[in-house]
Amino acid sequence: MTTTRNEPESRLALVRRARRINRVLGETYPDARAELDFTTPLELLVATVLSAQTTDVRVNQTTPELFVMYPDARAYAEANPEELEEILRPLGFFRAKSRAVIGLGKALVERFDGEVPGRLKDLVTLPGVGRKTANVVLGNAFGVPGITVDTHFGRLARRLGFTTEEDPVKVEAEVGELFPKKDWTMLSHHLVWHGRRVCLARTPACGACSIAHLCPSYGAGETDPDKAAALVRPAPERPASAGLPLVVAAPKRATPAQG
Repeated sequence: MTTTRNEPESRLALVRRARRINRVLGETYPDARAELDFTTPLELLVATVLSAQTTDVRVNQTTPELFVMYPDARAYAEANPEELEEILRPLGFFRAKSRAVIGLGKALVERFDGEVPGRLKDLVTLPGVGRKTANVVLGNAFGVPGITVDTHFGRLARRLGFTTEEDPVKVEAEVGELFPKKDWTMLSHHLVWHGRRVCLARTPACGACSIAHLCPSYGAGETDPDKAAALVRPAPERPASAGLPLVVAAPKRATPAQG
């Protein structure tokens, strides 16, 4: 960093630091992408809705059967609630999630001819779909750049000094101004991957962090390299049917700049 913690960071310096952080994280996580398994926009939309209050790993264990049983929006719209609930039971809140998916299917059939719309303003009109879910679908299924502000992204954006906002919409707006629009989707993946593996909520592994030298919050967690390395969480294993394997090399250690 070019400033000490007691010196204010200029807007230009912040932009440069933020973009450098994104480049370094891109090198640290070259395979970063959505961690939900999908092959179509509908599959990603449904998987993202189901991921609320559960893990992506659990969703990925549940969706193979789900996607075979319900291949299109009409199948969800006409689903037997009890049968759908049984498939979704491992995810928790399975009755509410069953109602959400059926409602989503009906809305797609009635208003979009059964197709997932490729515009933010249309996606957010669907039941159970907010800006976060819409940006996940747009960025990963349609190639439309978007920033996905989940708990990991918001936490890292504040720790890295990109924003002080807590409201996801304001975080999205402020962080978006620091980066070219074309980088938004991968920026989301980079921060989320780093937040899940290294910059953890309670015990950030500062001593094993590839962007420690660029982080104003360095020292908020364990700085000893060996102890920090023990805190790093490995990437979840993916089944052979999930396409490219999700393999992430251990983050490179970096010594923070003194100043």
